Amino acid sequence: MSQKLESSLKNMVIVLFVITFVAGISLALVQQITLDPINAAHQQKQIDAISIVVPEFDNNPLDCCSKVAVDGDSVSIYKATKNNEPVGYAILSSTNSGFGGFVQVMVGLQPDGTIYNTSVVSHQETPGLGDRMTTDKFRNQFQGFDCEKQKAIVKKDGGDVDALTAATISSRAFCSTIRKAYNAYLALNNQSTCTDGQSGATKHE
Repeated sequence: MSQKLESSLKNMVIVLFVITFVAGISLALVQQITLDPINAAHQQKQIDAISIVVPEFDNNPLDCCSKVAVDGDSVSIYKATKNNEPVGYAILSSTNSGFGGFVQVMVGLQPDGTIYNTSVVSHQETPGLGDRMTTDKFRNQFQGFDCEKQKAIVKKDGGDVDALTAATISSRAFCSTIRKAYNAYLALNNQSTCTDGQSGATKHE
């Protein structure tokens, strides 16, 4: 007959240590096993977003990433090429000025600086209002947009962008990511940045 383990503080500490050690090892193994798939999924998500906003390319833009400082933030620029010639720049731009806070947009610029396309990567905007920034109807107005000649500011603030109905704050936030992306493009090419539009309007959708 096996001897029953004596119930004591020492034995309880030992058992607790063993359980904690085994749990820690198990978590570490699970993290190691899932790390590569998680990284691969994240990279694929970035590639998918880049594919939407720049013309067809044959390189891996993730291997051609530059970082530039814009408005006190580090902005990532992914260079897309075909036959070793640049076809566009995918710029991951973000702002915290959305109605719901953080808004992140992948902005695709052609080599001449005009916008090819955009893709909303992340947002926390109001369903049915600000989240309509993800629709083609809103984003299509930026295709071919030239920030050198046009103002990436909503029309009620003196710009050239049609704001979403009842979602001006969200529209301003989207425009902010466009200006930031263009400034990153200019910084990459050592040119002067464009002027940022500001508005002191009351925050409401």
